[in-house]
Amino acid sequence: MGDCIFCRIARGEIPCSKVYEDDEVLAFHDINPVAPVHFMLVPKLHLASLLDAGEEHAPLLGKMLLLAPKLAQEQGLENGFRTVINTGKGGGQEVLHLHIHIIGGGSIPPMVRRG
Repeated sequence: MGDCIFCRIARGEIPCSKVYEDDEVLAFHDINPVAPVHFMLVPKLHLASLLDAGEEHAPLLGKMLLLAPKLAQEQGLENGFRTVINTGKGGGQEVLHLHIHIIGGGSIPPMVRRG
């Protein structure tokens, strides 16, 4: 998709603070971080969300999940981190391009409060 902001970032049309890049994926710092370390890992291939991923995307998705902890540790998150994949508008996804948030450092509150 030509007008997708993450596609434009992946193509280098919009600058970002890169954490990692190869032929298939790009990781960059979030412009509105919610924690001391907050970056996103996106495929260069446009997939709107996990709902659009198929069996053919399994190697790419596996690569992304294995890369997340490596990059988190490189960013200083030795004691753990949170990974978030919002899926679809109902799941809180704001940019309709699959992405994994990697968040950590400081005090991260629980995702769900149990009553």
